[in-house]
Amino acid sequence: MSRLKQITEAVRDAGSLGVADLATMTGASEMTIRRDLEVLAAQGVLERYRGGARSLLLRGEEPPFALRSDENTDAKRRIAAAVAALIADGESVVLDSGTTCLEVARLLHDRRLTVMPLSLHAVNALSSSSTLTLLVPGGRPRPGELALTGPLTLASLQALRFDTAVIGCCGLSAAHGLTAFDLEDASVKRAAITSARRVIAAVDASKLTRTALAHVAPVSALHAVVTDADGDDGLTAAGVTVVTA
Repeated sequence: MSRLKQITEAVRDAGSLGVADLATMTGASEMTIRRDLEVLAAQGVLERYRGGARSLLLRGEEPPFALRSDENTDAKRRIAAAVAALIADGESVVLDSGTTCLEVARLLHDRRLTVMPLSLHAVNALSSSSTLTLLVPGGRPRPGELALTGPLTLASLQALRFDTAVIGCCGLSAAHGLTAFDLEDASVKRAAITSARRVIAAVDASKLTRTALAHVAPVSALHAVVTDADGDDGLTAAGVTVVTA
């Protein structure tokens, strides 16, 4: 776990913590902790006060995109490569929002595909491609995340049928299925799953067995799960193909 993530979770769980406590917990110097707190304050994760910081995140709330984008990057790139290998040239693909799906977008840039990304981050990553047909849905981008949500996004998904949906998530378990922190995001994910013939979930190990607020779909709705974990017997028992990246 990165130090920034460790600090974020500790302050969120406690409500507020002092610099000295965080230095003891992480083994870093107080000067380093102060710099880390400035970075996290700029990302909207916490609020500084003299000698410490208080969390601006609610328990069960997703950390900001800017913080997540620097976490588990090697694992996300391996997952993205494995997902890209499952997609054949000529397919139509709806690509979910999130940091792992953004890595998938980068690998699809030079492919001969039709892709509709569900975030402006991925739209930007694919916009310069000369080989790919890019479809841009309507909708309202969530601040920071830039995930597209709302009735225009849902209407765009309902109007189309894709070969493959690549879905990210905030949590996945055999018991509770695929879950998300944001209610509007969960609605978009459900619509993307409904619009596709095949559904691939791109999930790093930290999301397995975690359950977030909003239920998206049972694991039976997934055809494959690509993860960096060693596998999940519950998912396999449910008939889901688990691909280890």
